[in-house]
Amino acid sequence: MVLGKAPDFDVLVIGSGPAGSAAAIACAQGGLRVVLIERELFPRSHPGETLHPGVEPLLKQLGVIEPVLAAGFLRHTGNWVKWEAEKHFASFGEDDSGAWLGFQAWRADFDKILLNRAKTLGVEVLQPCQASRLLMDGCKVVGVETSQGTLRASQVVDATGSHHWLARQLELQINYHSPRLIAYYGYATGECPARDDAPAIVADSDGWTWTARVRPQLYQWTRLSLVSRKMQKDWLPDEFHGLKSYQKMQAADVTWRIVSQPAGAGYFIVGDAAMVLDPASSHGVLKAIMSGIMAGHLIAAELLGNLTEQQATQQYCQWIHNWFQHDVENLSKLYAILPN
Repeated sequence: MVLGKAPDFDVLVIGSGPAGSAAAIACAQGGLRVVLIERELFPRSHPGETLHPGVEPLLKQLGVIEPVLAAGFLRHTGNWVKWEAEKHFASFGEDDSGAWLGFQAWRADFDKILLNRAKTLGVEVLQPCQASRLLMDGCKVVGVETSQGTLRASQVVDATGSHHWLARQLELQINYHSPRLIAYYGYATGECPARDDAPAIVADSDGWTWTARVRPQLYQWTRLSLVSRKMQKDWLPDEFHGLKSYQKMQAADVTWRIVSQPAGAGYFIVGDAAMVLDPASSHGVLKAIMSGIMAGHLIAAELLGNLTEQQATQQYCQWIHNWFQHDVENLSKLYAILPN
């Protein structure tokens, strides 16, 4: 690393999921020079997402509401819930224009929409491109060594997901707030009329099961057990019996955890790279997009001289920790209701 050499970009974003693309878009909207690197080619496999109607203002802010509406994602007016009481329908609500509708987003299409928006704003996208190590000037992050060469930037945004790439590079502490939790998920094909109108989450003494129609004749399930046990490879929820398993069951570590310092000298960490909660928190993509937008706004404010680096990092760290603590408290209350 040549000290004092001018950066190639204002912002380098690692990872093109919703958090990374949202950060890149927000920075580009602020007039910054942005490069985004993504290690995988699209389309890439990722579980579908159920999005609350509250995501629509964020999609408008990012300039992607029209292509999202045109994508043909399934829409629904609420979710079926069975937790401590009898199964009931929890509506999203309505206003003078009618019922509020959520999205059952197919992630390969949703991620592509966000990335295309970043490209139209002038974000340079390198794909596939693998980050290998951070470049440091003293204690400050100043760039990344990649499979396509050295990239220097005034700010680096880590949106690589739950394996916490940048945090591990910097040896930042990761604080855990739950026992180890593994969520299993998979797909089934066929017909399940009971699940066609809206997703459902059903709790039991061991945990909960989420089911949803994600495409015509394609259904997704997610199972989280609070009792550590390995799932049988051909497991399906009761309501999907008679359907055919589609693709291989997958697992994700959703142990509640947060990076101790999600922003610092020359870096911001967004989405699951900053904090992880299990899917019962119900707003994974919303959290990802909001953290990307927040980081983008603070980076722009800092680089344009409206905030000091210390002010920007402190605001972001406080915001992330407050949100995480709020969700931990709510999830703890939710799980305390279960018999075990």
